[in-house]
Amino acid sequence: MMDDTQNCLSSCCPIEYTLDRIGGKWSIPILRELFSGPQRTHQLQSALPGISTKTLMVRLRDLEDHGLVERQVFAEVPLHVEYSITNKGRQIQPVLAALYQVGQQWLQQEECHCPLNEKVG
Repeated sequence: MMDDTQNCLSSCCPIEYTLDRIGGKWSIPILRELFSGPQRTHQLQSALPGISTKTLMVRLRDLEDHGLVERQVFAEVPLHVEYSITNKGRQIQPVLAALYQVGQQWLQQEECHCPLNEKVG
């Protein structure tokens, strides 16, 4: 097992390794939403316009397989499933915060007609 880890560390770029886990389209927006607390599938879908149910489920499964998201099933009728971010998933928070800061700077430098970027009053 140790040899496998050492082989991986010597042959893999840590950035590529991380992007392999979170770089798929929709993965970062899903993680962003889960930072606000556990979410049900329909809540995530409402918060992420344009994502199909199939894509959402595939991304959630990928994030769960990589230990970044946890799926909790509640024994209720109808079945209640919530997704939450794990401690491992929380490690990405500083990276997302940095992306947010860079995005704000870039938006200020460009012609952006996003209503969230326009000054009020």
